[in-house]
Amino acid sequence: MAQVARKIEEAGQSMQEKEGKYLTFMLANEDYGLEILKVREIIGMMEITSIPQTPEYVKGVINLRGRVIPVIDLRLKFGLPPMEYGERTCIIVVEVTSDLGELQMGVVVDSVSEVLNIMGADIEPPPAFGARIKTHYIMGIAKAKGTIKILLDIDRVLTTEELIGIEGLGS
Repeated sequence: MAQVARKIEEAGQSMQEKEGKYLTFMLANEDYGLEILKVREIIGMMEITSIPQTPEYVKGVINLRGRVIPVIDLRLKFGLPPMEYGERTCIIVVEVTSDLGELQMGVVVDSVSEVLNIMGADIEPPPAFGARIKTHYIMGIAKAKGTIKILLDIDRVLTTEELIGIEGLGS
């Protein structure tokens, strides 16, 4: 019983550490959030140069002020149905930290919502769906403004193997 109480307390402390500002965005009518410190900029859709023999979710690369940045479509990465890009579709340029170091990468989202300050008490650990469903990239579930926001750990959305392939696309 004491072990269970200790684990619950540790999980609560861990969620307190996740308190902060999050950029919220939409994907398939669901709200998601990214730590604002991981976001470098938000840009409108621009021409993406596709790269042959990459996974479907890797849309290609963009030239952002002389830098080549790889771009992934989060809808496709998460197994959601593809959608035509519209006027609200945008690219969030994020800084991903991995074993390989830091990498800037663009992620295509349906639309950006707002920046929210989310309190640690409003964040719960991700639910356990069993061993077959991978949720390691979910940092937590936040309750904000009467809705649920899925907080992503952008450093874990792509595996190291996937990042190795993407890192070769950027310069």
